[in-house]
Amino acid sequence: MTTKVRFAPSPTGKLHVGNVRTALTNVLYARQTGGTFLLRIDDTDLERSTRAFEDGIRNDLTWLGLIWDESFNQSDRFDTYAAAAQKLKDMGLLYPAYETGEELDRKRKIQRAQGKPPVYDRAALSLTDEQKSAYEAEGRKPHWRFKLSGKPVSWNDLVRGETTIETSSLSDPILIREDGSYLYTLPSVVDDIEAGITTIIRGEDHTTNSGAQIEIFEALGGKVPDFGHQALLVGADGGKLSKRLGTLAIEDLREVEGFEPMAILSLLAKIGTSDPIEAFTDIQTLIDQFSFDKFSRAPARFDPEELKRINARVLHQLDYADVRDRLAAMDADGGEAFWHAVAPNLERLSDARTWHTLIEGPVTPVIEEADYIAQAAAALPEGELTAESWGIWTGSLKEITGRKGKALFMPLRMALTGEQHGPDMSELLPLIGRDRALDRLKA
Repeated sequence: MTTKVRFAPSPTGKLHVGNVRTALTNVLYARQTGGTFLLRIDDTDLERSTRAFEDGIRNDLTWLGLIWDESFNQSDRFDTYAAAAQKLKDMGLLYPAYETGEELDRKRKIQRAQGKPPVYDRAALSLTDEQKSAYEAEGRKPHWRFKLSGKPVSWNDLVRGETTIETSSLSDPILIREDGSYLYTLPSVVDDIEAGITTIIRGEDHTTNSGAQIEIFEALGGKVPDFGHQALLVGADGGKLSKRLGTLAIEDLREVEGFEPMAILSLLAKIGTSDPIEAFTDIQTLIDQFSFDKFSRAPARFDPEELKRINARVLHQLDYADVRDRLAAMDADGGEAFWHAVAPNLERLSDARTWHTLIEGPVTPVIEEADYIAQAAAALPEGELTAESWGIWTGSLKEITGRKGKALFMPLRMALTGEQHGPDMSELLPLIGRDRALDRLKA
């Protein structure tokens, strides 16, 4: 059977690194197996879902290179979900319950006080028609629960291995709210059946939910897919990342932080696996190296500082042709020689603007030893400066002044660039050119 996976974000907020790690795992598996990647927009929450967030999700995935083969919105399929719900009602597996949120909360508190697990007691199954009518007369609307079998549900998880969920320890899940809106579970199962999803890959926080969903798959006559539940992301210190995910939105990492898409993918593909974390410049390598056998059960540590290091390494590997258009868009295209000179010093591509300004000017030279700099100006090689000019120039100054090491090089760098550190001066000097170099030396 051809592999088919899905990524199902809700358009109620921006995509963050946790979402993208799930999307990436699905894409890598689909591409490695020659399968299909489905983007499903879970927008059944009509009040919170927005077109702006949906467009943002699609833009972020496209920028990252996580391109979907098929896509649809759940909001177009309410009639299909209603038919599935009616089928479950007819089978006696979807039943109405009238407890309010406050009543349910009170029940759970009592159970905990008695040392019992806070599992729904199925009191609604004992309601008579008269009692139901009385609740309706009060103005109460039922929510609808799926009746679990109470039996163990087992599957061979692609990440966790043999996994069993005791449904007797679970509350019958609510599939439909009092207002008639659907929770995630039922539409997801219906869509997975009709779309022919073969493999569901998601975070381990869904493991228990999978036990209930498997029973819904079976009740609706659908083929149960394979499941893979990967460990969740935590911060570099091992603490919860969830509170910080708002600052790790992909849009912000792109627009504000200036990270490269392959830096983000390189890190997210390898954290939580047995592979070393490296910088990759194309997704095909990640596809070729993908394996569920490499996934760890331990939480995956996401470190923004590591992302910065990976980003720099990605930039250092890029050819001029890869960045030419982007450099031009930021008025920092100094040509291929410029790129080779500055690339090893970049952490973000936007840093190239700084070095472009350093070459083209204006620059405020730092001249602390005026006599030495005057000697340097007189000794600057004639004609067009080349990659050999720096060595010729400093060699001449060494003979004239007896200077060497930092005392020889640093005053020249400071006079020409105003910076103590930066690209190799043998590459920068020809880019600055003789006229600009003399102007700075004589400032």
